[in-house]
Amino acid sequence: MKLIIHGGFFSESATNQETKKAKQDALALIVTLGHEYLKTHTALETVVYTVALLEDNELFNAGIGSQIQSDGKVRLSAALMDGKTEKFSGVINVEDVKNPIQIAQNLLTYDDRVLSGAGAQQFARANGFEYFNPITLQRQSEYETKLNQKNNKGTVGCVALDADGNLAAATSTGGKGFEIPCRVSDSATVAGNYANQYAGISCTGVGEDIVSGALAAKIVTRVTDGFSLKEASDKSFTELKAFDGFAGIVGISAAGEVYHCDSHPYMVWASFDVNLQVFS
Repeated sequence: MKLIIHGGFFSESATNQETKKAKQDALALIVTLGHEYLKTHTALETVVYTVALLEDNELFNAGIGSQIQSDGKVRLSAALMDGKTEKFSGVINVEDVKNPIQIAQNLLTYDDRVLSGAGAQQFARANGFEYFNPITLQRQSEYETKLNQKNNKGTVGCVALDADGNLAAATSTGGKGFEIPCRVSDSATVAGNYANQYAGISCTGVGEDIVSGALAAKIVTRVTDGFSLKEASDKSFTELKAFDGFAGIVGISAAGEVYHCDSHPYMVWASFDVNLQVFS
């Protein structure tokens, strides 16, 4: 049983050691809770549980504390993929909800599994997800002073390998801040979140770069074709250099290989294999 998570990049507070320590502590706690949950749950259930914990922590740009788009609204995107069934579900630019990853989980049993905007919100309300305003005072202050124009590389994600050898990946984001309203990120696409029976990948970084590189799906496909997870990831990141792609990934293979990498300093992450590990 293995678990790895990420909390986006540290670009928003690169010189703030207090925030860095807070993120290290938060990721360590969340990955430990997630690994304990994994002992009695599937990989699919675990990635939803763990990403919801990340969404509920305002240190990270997903769920509570998400960044605000240029029209003053928060729009959330999240995706879930079950490596066992190879089914993908997600919501794009859904407003006024707390945990978009749980909405994606509900969608997994439907024929129409990726919803956007008003349709995603209507589905959420019909399935018991009540109104929630995810804007914190800090995000509102950043918005008003336009500070978070510089803080555009935040997402959270989780990949899990359960006791039965099944993989799942989940990713959630509040966007990059001050984007054109309803801009679509990578997080609710197979470029940013992908899993099959061979590997699972969750991405963070600049969504347009991740989509241009088809990153998560490309890495998983290469593992499926015989690459190790490290080889597949490193080759795919080398290809990002053609357009200076800004990205980071966490992943696990069915062989039990746990790996993370990024193209620019530096992604915050934590993993729990035999022992707890946290970015330094």
